[in-house]
Amino acid sequence: MKDPASPAAASKLIDERIASLADWRGKTLAKIRKLIHEADPEIVEEWKFMGTPVFYHAGIVCTGEAYKSVVKMTFAKGAALKDPAKLFNSSLEGNIRRAIDIRENEKINEPALKALIREAVALNLTLKPAPKSKSKLKPNPKSSR
Repeated sequence: MKDPASPAAASKLIDERIASLADWRGKTLAKIRKLIHEADPEIVEEWKFMGTPVFYHAGIVCTGEAYKSVVKMTFAKGAALKDPAKLFNSSLEGNIRRAIDIRENEKINEPALKALIREAVALNLTLKPAPKSKSKLKPNPKSSR
């Protein structure tokens, strides 16, 4: 397979992950993936963290993971997002991340989820890039003459 870091390879790996979940979790992961792309068509899919679907636009927006009893969406900067619909129901104690655990037969508030995704993208776009590290080499005294 191509480099799993490439968007095409990542999308294929996510397709395979969804197909491997032959129960409600696969359907739910496919649905949230669709909602993510509807909320922001510029989202890029990545495959990171030892096999986790990652949705990226100017930084990580969220991940989509399937566990035995939940499908989890973890928002990388979730603590900085407004959540008027109270979608976040997991990882609430952290200073940075927030997550949404979706259980079997649980209805997804699609408009609120799309708004949260758009807000996460907007936050990523407003953050300044990290400053480039300065060289640790000592300046050449001859060059300052």
